[in-house]
Amino acid sequence: MSTGSSSPGTTRQTGTTRRTGDTGGINTYKGEERALRADRLGTPGLLLSVLAASAPLMVVAGVMPTVFGVMGIVGQPLLFVILGAVLMLFSVGYAEMSRHVHNAGAFYAYIARGLGPTAGAGASLVALVAYSAMQVGIYGILGFEVSVILSTYAGIDVQWWIPALVAVVVVGVLGWLKIDLNAKVLGVLLVIECVLVVVFDIAAVSEPGPEGLSFQAFNPETLTGAGLSTALCFCIAAFVGFEQAPVYAEETSRPQIVVSRVMFLAVGYAAVFLALSSWALTVAVGPASIADTSLKEGPGMLFGLTETRLGSTFTDVLHILFVTGIFAALLSFHNVVARYGFAMGREGLLPARFGRTNRASGAPGIGSLLQSVISVVIVLAFALSDDNHIGDPTVPVLRLFTWMGNVGALGVILLMAAASFAVIAFFVKRGAGRVQAPRLVASGLAGIALLSIAVFTVRDFDVLVGSGSGSALNWLLPGVIVLALVGGLVYGAVLRRVKPEVHARIGLGNEAFQLEKAAESGSGRR
Repeated sequence: MSTGSSSPGTTRQTGTTRRTGDTGGINTYKGEERALRADRLGTPGLLLSVLAASAPLMVVAGVMPTVFGVMGIVGQPLLFVILGAVLMLFSVGYAEMSRHVHNAGAFYAYIARGLGPTAGAGASLVALVAYSAMQVGIYGILGFEVSVILSTYAGIDVQWWIPALVAVVVVGVLGWLKIDLNAKVLGVLLVIECVLVVVFDIAAVSEPGPEGLSFQAFNPETLTGAGLSTALCFCIAAFVGFEQAPVYAEETSRPQIVVSRVMFLAVGYAAVFLALSSWALTVAVGPASIADTSLKEGPGMLFGLTETRLGSTFTDVLHILFVTGIFAALLSFHNVVARYGFAMGREGLLPARFGRTNRASGAPGIGSLLQSVISVVIVLAFALSDDNHIGDPTVPVLRLFTWMGNVGALGVILLMAAASFAVIAFFVKRGAGRVQAPRLVASGLAGIALLSIAVFTVRDFDVLVGSGSGSALNWLLPGVIVLALVGGLVYGAVLRRVKPEVHARIGLGNEAFQLEKAAESGSGRR
């Protein structure tokens, strides 16, 4: 093969192999794109993309009443403040790592660079399973809510899995499009959703319940009881999304600045938004009554409160935005899973085809397709097990959403803990331990806190999924994450033995592609 150097912006075609220089951030190899397109996202677009994953209205309507009612934790607003502080500590080291490693594999790339390629292989499979589980679970609650809305407002009865499958198709199509277009869709939905929640917060504070404008929910004494550890698991899941910012590093302008900025903004915003919104609920109902009311009314509590204060039209709009917010979360998780698949394909952890992007949009199309297929299979599996009537949430919400959501949350919490320790190892190995000491201390504290929350999650899994103390689900569902971790570690060990060159480039991302291209170029000259 004859080769030569190409000047920036030019293309040299030799046989079937095409190499390019600087072509707007697109690297091509053997006729296909091997890198995500740069400069697609700025700070606003990236911030909206990651915040959409947290589905704030779904948290306010669904998670908060559960923590108040089922767990009996009146101090939920204070809990969000504490968890926000923990995740800020986590972000200190995580953000610094993002300045040095730009890889769509994010979690597993950081873990590979800090704790070694084999650990990175284990983390890659955990990330793929965890985020896939969270996304597929959300299809359950989306399908249920759409079926209820159609029945209530249009008199049309459809099974939940029909709108769920329609959503799979729509999300799959959007996943093939440009990420900046996806960011605009997410941004519009998220902004409207958050504005409506803020309107409710203001209305609740302006027209408080029978106990008046009380700050009892911020009293540390309210954080007591057997349900506290379970509430920690629920509430930390409400923050999930901010940690996805490094996944888009290759597609941002100035990733060394934008990614870390977005992480801190996302955690800060989520902590303030969630704390104030949960406090507004206690003000509207009253701290002494919030637990009983939440247990009795569940997600309907928010809509009942808006009905009395803001009217039926506002409440109807809120119902619709509840669904669009869920859809935004689906699209956000879909984009992340597709990029993890792309990163794993590019580095040899998945078939090479996954490590290619669409020529037209620059999106990781095969990873997107894989996630859509997985979603269809799981939704259909749960649909076949559902013999209940329309409007019964047992399968779509209490099983699909709850089971998959908690499996995914456990995986993400473990990944955050491992990434915290990987940050320490990364900078110590580089001889920067003394310079980075404050950040490494923050990472260590965050890692210990997150690992403790993971232990609580496993211990209280029966409460999280409502399965009962003797159910096999209590070990089968967490076992999905354990199986992914063990499988990934074994796979990494096998690669180290039989394909050391693939093992060595785990976590290198586009750097591995550049090295591969340089090696072939040198071989061609010989």
